[in-house]
Formats: sequence, C-alpha cells, structure tokens
Amino acid sequence: MKTLLTVIFMIAVSVSLQAQDCKNTLTGKIIDYHNGDPLIYATIQIIGRDVEVYSDFDGNFNIKNLCNGKIELKITHPDCQDLIYPVLIEGDTYENIKLEHHLEELGEVALSGNSTIENSKTGQEEVLKAETLERYSSATLGDALKEISGVSSLNTGNSVVKPVIQGLHSSRILMMNHGVRMEDQEWGAEHAPNIDLNSAGNITVVKGASALQYGGDAIGGAIIIDPAKIPVKDTLYGKTILNGATNGRGGSITTSITKSYSNGWFANLQGTFKKFGDFEAPDYVLSNTGTEEKDFSLNFGINKFSSGFNVYYSYYNSEIGILRSSHIGNVSDLIRAINSEEPAVVNNFTYTINAPKQKVEHHLARVNYYKRFEGLGKWNVQYDYQLNNRLEYDIRTGDDKDTPSVDLELQTHTLTTNFKFDARNEYKLNVGLNGSYQTNYPNPLTGVRRLIPDYDQYKLGAFAIGEYKLTENLLAEAGVRYDFTHIDAQKYYLKSRWEERNYSENYSDIIVEEFATQYLTNPVFSYHNVSSTAGLSYTFNQFKLNGNYALANRAPNPSELFADGLHHSAAVIELGDLSFESETSHKVSLDFSKNQGDFTFGVSPFYNNISNFLLIEPSGVETTIRGAFPVWDYKQTDARMFGVDIDWSYQINHNFSYRGKFAYVNGKDTQNNRDLINMPPANLSNTISFQQEKWHQLKLSITGNYVAQQKNYPDNNFYYDVLEDGVYTSTLVDVSTPPEDYFLLGFEANSTFTPFSHGSMQVGLRVNNLLNTSYRDYLNRLRYYSDNLGRNIMLQIKFNY
Repeated sequence: MKTLLTVIFMIAVSVSLQAQDCKNTLTGKIIDYHNGDPLIYATIQIIGRDVEVYSDFDGNFNIKNLCNGKIELKITHPDCQDLIYPVLIEGDTYENIKLEHHLEELGEVALSGNSTIENSKTGQEEVLKAETLERYSSATLGDALKEISGVSSLNTGNSVVKPVIQGLHSSRILMMNHGVRMEDQEWGAEHAPNIDLNSAGNITVVKGASALQYGGDAIGGAIIIDPAKIPVKDTLYGKTILNGATNGRGGSITTSITKSYSNGWFANLQGTFKKFGDFEAPDYVLSNTGTEEKDFSLNFGINKFSSGFNVYYSYYNSEIGILRSSHIGNVSDLIRAINSEEPAVVNNFTYTINAPKQKVEHHLARVNYYKRFEGLGKWNVQYDYQLNNRLEYDIRTGDDKDTPSVDLELQTHTLTTNFKFDARNEYKLNVGLNGSYQTNYPNPLTGVRRLIPDYDQYKLGAFAIGEYKLTENLLAEAGVRYDFTHIDAQKYYLKSRWEERNYSENYSDIIVEEFATQYLTNPVFSYHNVSSTAGLSYTFNQFKLNGNYALANRAPNPSELFADGLHHSAAVIELGDLSFESETSHKVSLDFSKNQGDFTFGVSPFYNNISNFLLIEPSGVETTIRGAFPVWDYKQTDARMFGVDIDWSYQINHNFSYRGKFAYVNGKDTQNNRDLINMPPANLSNTISFQQEKWHQLKLSITGNYVAQQKNYPDNNFYYDVLEDGVYTSTLVDVSTPPEDYFLLGFEANSTFTPFSHGSMQVGLRVNNLLNTSYRDYLNRLRYYSDNLGRNIMLQIKFNY
C-alpha cells in the first residue's frame, strides 16, 4: 500500500511540474558601471544548467523557456570582474546588470605589476617596470632611474645618489612614494631619497611639470613610485631576492608576501636589509664608504570597484659612510686632494662605518579612502604623515666625538582630496585640493651653529586637469594649479654676516632680539604661484606625436633662503639669501615615437626657459676657527636649457635584439652669459641581447656606456695662498675642470628554473665596469678625491612562490 501511495505522489508531482509555466523570458542589458556604456559579447550563464548566451552590440541579451523561481547568473567580460547575479523569475523578467569594468584600478592584472596609468597624456613620460627594478634590488633608486634616457644622477660617492632629470634635481623634482609626496630634506645635494626601491611595483618618470595633480613646483619633473597591483581574488604569493656583490663584499635580502581575497580585502608585508663594507676603485680601497640599510613596509585594506580604503606604513633606516679622504680640514687639504692621484686616506677594507657619515630615519604613514559614484566618477581623500630625522657626523674629538654636527627633525602632515570625473569616454576632468603643515627642528645640542633654522611651513594647493578626445586619433589635455606657500622661521644671524649680506637696509624689521654677536630674527615669507599645462597627443598608424607646454613656479626652499654656515658633511660653507623670489619655468617638449613592430623609437626634444633660476656654486674662501673652507653661494639668475632624449630598439630575429639610448642637455646662465654648473654630459648606451626560451629562458646581454667630457662648464676656480717652505704662494684651486670622458662595459645573464612544485627560481649574474676602468664622473661630488667604483660582480637569486 505504501509503495502504491509513493508512486501516485511522484506521478502527481511530475504532472504538476509539467503543468508549471516554463515559457518565461529573461531579457536584460549588460552595461559598464563606470560610465553606462553597453558591454558587447559578455557571457551570461545560468549556474547549474547548460545555458549560455552572449550580449549583442547594444549589450542586450535574452534567455527563453524559464520557469518561475530563483536562478543565478554568472556574467563574465574581458577586463571586468566576474559577477554572480541572482534573479527572481516571475513571468517575463527584465534586468539591467552593471559590471565593474576598468579592472586596472583593481589590480586584476598579471602579478608582475606591469599595468600602469598615464600621469600625463601629452608630456614626456617613461616607466620602469618590476622586472627592471628587481635587477637593481641591492642598489639605489637613483641607480635604477638611469635606465631611462635623460635621467642621470648627482652622486656623493657610491651610495648617495640623487636623480637628475634633463639637468635638474633636488627640490625641482617631485617624488611621490605610494601616493605620498616625499618630504625628506630633499634640498641637499648630498641627501639621497629615503625610499626602498624594493617596495615599488613600477616607477613612472614624468619629464617636466605636466603632472600638475602632484604639485606645480616640479620644474624638473616627477618620479611616481607605485606599489605592485594586488589582484582581487583568493590568492597567497610572495617573492624573496638575494643579492651578493664583490665590490663592497656585501649584499642584500628583500622579501614580500601578499594575501588577497575575492571580496577585495588584501594585505602586503615587505622588508629589506642591505649591508656593504668599503667599496673599491680599480687601484685602491675607498675607505669609510660602507652602508647599512633596514627597511620595512605594511599595506592593507579593501579594494573594490565601488569603494575601498588603504592603510600604508613604511620605515626607512640607513647609515652611510662618507669617503674619509673627502673630509678636508681646510682649503690647503682641498688643493692637495685635487693634485693627488690617490685619496689622502687609504685604509684596509672594513665593514665599520666611522665619521664622516650620515644616519637617516624616515617614517611614512598614509590612510586613503575612495568611493566611485555611478555615472559620475571617483572621489579620493587621503591623510599622510612623515617624520624624517637626519644626522650628519663630522670628525670630532673629546666629549663631542659621537655627537652629530647636524641633527634635523622634519615633520609633515598632509590632507589631500580629489574627484575624477571619468564617466564619459570623450572627456575626463580631475579636480582637487591639498594642504600641508610642516615643522623643522634643528637640535641645538649639537654644539654647532645650525645650518637650517627652526621653521613652520604651510602649503595649500588646488588644481584642475582635463582631457578631451577631439577625434579618434587626437586628444587634448590642459590643466591649471594654484599653490600658496607660507614660511615662518626663527633664525640667528651673526652680526658680521648680517652686515655682509646688506640685510640692515631691507630686513631690520624682522629682528626680534639682539645679542652681543648675533641677532635673533623672524623671517616670514608668503608665495603665490600659478602653474599650468596644455598639450596635444596625435596617433597615426604605428606612430604617436605628443606636444606639451608647461608653466611651473617654485618657491625657494628653506636652504636657499636661510642656509648660513659650515655644512660639515660636505666640508663647505653654504650661504642662502632672504631676497630670493620664486622660479618660473616655461618648458616646451615634443615626443615622437613608434612603439610597434621590430623597430621602435622615441625622440624627445625639449626647451626650458627659467626666470629667477636658483643655483649654488663656489664663490671663494672663508676662514673659520676650524680653518679655511670653500664658500658655496646660492645665486639667482635667468637660465635656459635645451636638449634631446632618444631611445631606439630593433628585434633582429627571434633570439637577438638591440637597444640604444642617447641624452644631451645644454644649460646656460643667460643673464651672465656663462654655462650652468653640474649639467650632465652627453651620454650614449648600446645593449645587445640574446634570448633562448628553451634554455630555461636564458637571456644574455652586453652593454656599452659612453659618457663624454663636459665641455660646457662655468669657471669657478680661485686662488689661495698656500704656505710652502715658509713662503705663502698664490695657488690655483681648480674646482671646475670636468674629468675626461670614459667608456664602461657591462655584462648580464639571467635564467629561470622550476626546482619546486610551485613557483620558480631566477638566477642572474651582472658585471659592472667589466674592464675595471679607472674614471671620474663630473656629477660625482667626490670626484676631487677619488676614482669611481671598479669592477663589481653581482649574483642575484630570486624565488617566486
């Protein structure tokens, strides 16, 4: 009986199901959440059923013969995040379905982090990707940036490396580190960027002031350091890079690990340790040039298309030895150093770092939130804080032996917000505001007259940048920015210096208090600067032509205004001036490129006219209680620079390729009709590479770098009376003549292995200065005292897991 009832019940259910209405139709449209555009050829699947349809040219789709009830759709489209979408069918049903397009913003790209977003559509811009940055894992940011044509470096020895873009450096180059503008005493020529290269996923170099979003004072350009993209998926991955080098007999280790989830949550942890002893020139040890660096960063947040937040913290700590023989006691020592073939001090190799040296500690913290508004755009708001502590140690004796001569603490708070209207394909508009407060505290307990005074600095900026697609091939870009800078300082002046600079006539009202030998003053300055950019970008066939004009204004930095005294680590007296005005740059640049096919190239000429150009150069000698020292005076003049950067490459065949680059810049002081100091010489680089993927992706490269002698330089030589055999003799001090040209050969080999079930291992060998050539570089501030580095053999092992 029970069996009979069961059969009757099943028959009844079957009849009921057959009687149910399964002739419903689901129609809908797949559109881009970003701007409402229809998405063509999106795939729509019913989960659990063998049903699959595609959206048409207008984004429309339909699925027939559906029963009433709940179903789940899986919708996929290239460059979109997959979407699981529940639908309740009640008769014929219509759904408007939005997909999160533009996944380059979410990091849904290759884990190498090679996806980048252009910062300037019409300016000169180049990118260093993760693969290149990893090769320089144990080197400095400045070393890596020299891979880009038109970028050189101003060095203080081997470890203090400042980027130079088309002849300009220091405060004229803006550095953005993970969305934060770096504030790390960048005014000093011997102050390297406090950035761990290994924390970068890619680095963009914008040559010139066309990236107005970040600042209007970037007369030289902007260096934008972005983290690697983190995918929105459930994954755990990491990498570890080990480096060893013969020159310096040291190395580095860097490691990072990333965990991300499909719901957008992610976390990344990264750390680096570097240790090197004394570096060596071809013929001698460069005593007291060791380095030690410890870095750490943490990044976590939630990364969704509609909204998200990001918290980032980094810690940078470095100790850098300064060449012992560069620490001159007076001008007589400088003359002996210039006339000597070898450094005055050459000791045995050691890992010990003694004075003179630098110790730098930099903390950076950032909190960022963003929200996307449908059909409108994306809003960002960010707060960041930086604490920079710089210690510079002179050679001192007695109780002050371990006391720094310079102890600067710089704190910076910044609040930034912007809204990017990007819902329309034909035009985009980015508007924003930023404000910052900065305080500098030079510790008076050093026992040394403070080079840079106490000051508070306030900044407020506002910008608007737009781009408009005139035709399919022609794009126009324009922007404007306003910056307000206010500096309030407390500065002691020796009365003798006050009278020497003729300050009594114009600045007597800023004297707060008078002492026996000095004045306490309160200089207060405000600067109002407007910057702008405009350009066109035209693409045709395989070619692209960009043209850009940029107006930039830069307020003088505190060093240019207030520097007054002996800069011990540089062994020179530096003098600023209260009368300096803002620099004004008018730069015109072109960029003609071909980026497809076996032969590619880029030609980028530029012309930069700068009014009230600020520079520092030797001006004479001054005697102190420690002896006589060269005086380096900040000056203001009018200048112009022009030059060209050229890149080219040729894929010879499947295995062989060739790449070359050339850069030239000419700088002139037009007001005084003389050459500008520290302009990079013309340089040429050629690389031939062999690649065979079947041999564990083997790649071999040989590179030749030629640097010409700088023929255009100012004559800042001076005479000094030197005591010889009891008689004072007027002696020429040649601080101007550039060294000879030089040619360096380099070799590189890389291969990839898979010794583990997951991940890979890459092994690389690099040799710099293969022929162990003795040379001196014009842009190395220690060229008076020693040769540059000799041969360096470096082994790198990278684990991806």
